[in-house]
Amino acid sequence: MASALHGWNVEITFAELGQQGLDAVRAQKGDILFLDLNMPMMDGYQVLEEIRRDDLPTLVIVVSGDVQPEARKRVLELGALEFIKKPCSPEIIADILNRYGLLTELEHPEDQLHSEHAIELLDYYQEISNVAMGEAGALLARLLNTFVDLPIPKVKLVSPAEIEQLLLSAAGNGFDLVSQGFVGPELAGEALLVIKRSNLDTIAWLMNMQGNMEQLQAELEVFLSNVLIGAFSSSFSKQLDISLSRATPIILRDFSGMSEQNSQWQQTLMISIDYQLRAQGFHCELLVIFTEDSLPKLQEIARYCS
Repeated sequence: MASALHGWNVEITFAELGQQGLDAVRAQKGDILFLDLNMPMMDGYQVLEEIRRDDLPTLVIVVSGDVQPEARKRVLELGALEFIKKPCSPEIIADILNRYGLLTELEHPEDQLHSEHAIELLDYYQEISNVAMGEAGALLARLLNTFVDLPIPKVKLVSPAEIEQLLLSAAGNGFDLVSQGFVGPELAGEALLVIKRSNLDTIAWLMNMQGNMEQLQAELEVFLSNVLIGAFSSSFSKQLDISLSRATPIILRDFSGMSEQNSQWQQTLMISIDYQLRAQGFHCELLVIFTEDSLPKLQEIARYCS
């Protein structure tokens, strides 16, 4: 967003949280508000509700990785002017502002130079993951004919001990694991979908599948893996302009010793996303873990793209 708006004849105010954005609008710092949906404490829907309730003087353009038709429908009903799918570009923003007669007064001068804007590694991959998460969530929502609640992706550097503790905790609470390795140019890792077995009847009901649940479990777990891991990795690699090859999914019910092969690692990058069907009480967690020797390539891509 900063790059797309750079050089225009506007004053830009940044707000990390929804309440901060509302405060800026009330302080007359937001004639046009570019609003995300996935935010902590107060999400974009709640911000829109408060803007409408208090009749705040701002034009809202939602910019989100959640591309479910229901998400777009909800924000427009709440008064948003338009919905932009991430990642956005100067051309997309200019087209929308021109459509609503706002472009001329915001036209940026030709003589301003573009300045470099450095993006931290974890922030960069959180935004990439946000877009990929939205693509995967939209596909799952379409296949199940329901709405998928999307969180803020968590991106952090972790040690093998942290990974092992996470997986052992899941195993002790009745979760299965579907594992798919992946490789790319100077990149490798594993995508893990953590699913609670007792929740799979919800997916069977949404898909109108009948039969013995014990027999259906493996089929449902592989289905969820192919949808969420497949769509996420496809969008992730497309944004990075690389190719990732995925292995056949493997269902694991014994997670012990999984991190032993990585015992020489110090730390590496892990992305975690909790996909939820709140109306049906279902959730599963996607973990994408890169090998430690993938970090230099990930850092190189982030530096180049920022």
